[in-house]
Amino acid sequence: MINNDMSVRLAKASQIAAHAAELALDYFNRRDEIQVSSKKVQDFVSQADVAVETFIRAQLAEYFPHDAIIGEELGGDLTDAPCWVIDPIDGTSNFLRGSPLWGVSLGLVEHKKPVIGVVALPVLNEQFAAESGKGIFRNGQPFVRDDRFGDVQIVSLGDSSDDKLDEAAQFYQGLRAADWSVQCYRCTTIGMVFAAKGITDGHLQRRTTLWDIAGGAVLCQEAGLETVVSFGSENIRHLSVAAGTPGLMTAVRPLWDLQPR
Repeated sequence: MINNDMSVRLAKASQIAAHAAELALDYFNRRDEIQVSSKKVQDFVSQADVAVETFIRAQLAEYFPHDAIIGEELGGDLTDAPCWVIDPIDGTSNFLRGSPLWGVSLGLVEHKKPVIGVVALPVLNEQFAAESGKGIFRNGQPFVRDDRFGDVQIVSLGDSSDDKLDEAAQFYQGLRAADWSVQCYRCTTIGMVFAAKGITDGHLQRRTTLWDIAGGAVLCQEAGLETVVSFGSENIRHLSVAAGTPGLMTAVRPLWDLQPR
């Protein structure tokens, strides 16, 4: 799974994510036994989320002791110093319902910019890893995005319980009016990985969090997609992301004022 062309940091992050994926998959296969609670409406956390994040944190502390850490379940603060950002199981609802569309995401952020991203999709037996300016790897091998059938216009939209429904409906309507087919995977990580692979033309999410996008944003960037990450405030729970092909981004701009911040 490790390629000699990877930097030391990317290789180690890939190794950590691979072991975390094995742990997450074990929980998935016996998910009827695990404890689940709700953070808010349609936002769940399971025993598996906490266990996987705890494992990743311990590994990062061992190999990168001077870097900060933020995780969805156990918190942390973003600074200008290098900061690892963990989403231990993105797509917990999918995970609990038995869908394969969930992932383990690990990203490195420097000065509010994701620079390393590793996403493991345990059920699909795939791991994608990328570092800014150094390309993208699938299961340890160099990967090139599939850009065939570009006339089949498909985009994925992220959704959030914080969405303003009138705005979300108007945005959806605008995309459909521009002849885009729209998918919703209920998992930002899946949306961004599928965009990076070429399954869709891109992923758009007007309300998201740092841990949802820290891994996937680098994958999309290194796959050759225009990738815009916006911090609406200093709050790492209030971000937006747009990653897409030129054709998609041209269609999006009349509907959404994309400004990287």
